Amino acid sequence: MLVDTHCHLDFDTFDNDRDQVVTHARQNGLVRILNPGISYHTSNEAIKLSRQYPEVYAAVGIHPTEVRTCDKTTTSNLAKFLADPKVIAIGEIGLDDYWDQSSMDEQVVCLIQLLDLANQASLPVIVHIRNRTKDDHKATEAAYNILSEWYRKLPSNSPLRLHPGVLHSFDDDLYWAEKFIKINFMLGISGRITYRNANVLRDVVVNAPLENLLIETDAPFVTPEPDRGKRNQPGYVKFVAERISQIRGIPYDKVASITSANAGRLFAW
Repeated sequence: MLVDTHCHLDFDTFDNDRDQVVTHARQNGLVRILNPGISYHTSNEAIKLSRQYPEVYAAVGIHPTEVRTCDKTTTSNLAKFLADPKVIAIGEIGLDDYWDQSSMDEQVVCLIQLLDLANQASLPVIVHIRNRTKDDHKATEAAYNILSEWYRKLPSNSPLRLHPGVLHSFDDDLYWAEKFIKINFMLGISGRITYRNANVLRDVVVNAPLENLLIETDAPFVTPEPDRGKRNQPGYVKFVAERISQIRGIPYDKVASITSANAGRLFAW
C-alpha cells in the first residue's frame, strides 16, 4: 500500500492520458493521491479530479509564485471550497526565493493569510520552500519563523498542534529538518532522494524519525531514477519508497506501511 502525498494531476501534461496514469498508479499499489492547487483555478480543478477518481484528494492554496492573485476575495473563495469532504489540506503555500515572480513581502502576506485559513478550518498545510541557491537558507529561515510563530499561537485544543502540516519535497539540511520536526511538521521526500548528488537529503532521511516522513512525486516534476528526464507520475512514488528502504536498511513494505500511516494521521483520509 502506497500513497503519493503531492501530485499535480490537474496539469495539462496529463490531459491526454490521465486515466491511464491513474490506472498505472493503482497497478503499483497506490491507494491515495493528494493533488494540491497552486491557484484558485487549479484548486478548483483538483477538486473536480477528486470527484472523478476515488483515490484522489484535493488541497486548495496559492503557490508563492502565484501570490499576485492572492487577495481577500481569493482567500474567501478558497474558503468556500473547504465544505467539500475531499478537500483535506491547505496548499500548496509557502515561500520561494528562486523565481522572481513576486516579492518576498508579497509572499509573506499571502502565506500568513492562508495559515489563518488553515487554523480556522483545522486543516494541515502543505508548504513549499525554495531557496535561491543550495547554500542560501533565506526562504527556509523566513518560513520557519512564520510557521513556528503560527504553531505557537494555535489553540491548545487544535488538532494542528499534533499534525500541523508537511514541508513538501523537502530539500534542506538536517539542521532545518530537526527544527521543523520539533514543531511537529512532517517532511515530504520526493524523487530527489534517488539522485546521486542527494547527499544532504540522504543525511536527513537517515537521521529523521521515520514517523515524520511522507513520500511524494511532485509529478509531473522531479522524476526519480531510473526515469529521470521523463514526465513524472504518481506510480513512480514506489522508487522513492525503494530508495528510503535502501538508505535506512529496512524492508520496503515497512517504509510503505509507515509513510502511508503517517499520511493518514496528517490528512485524516
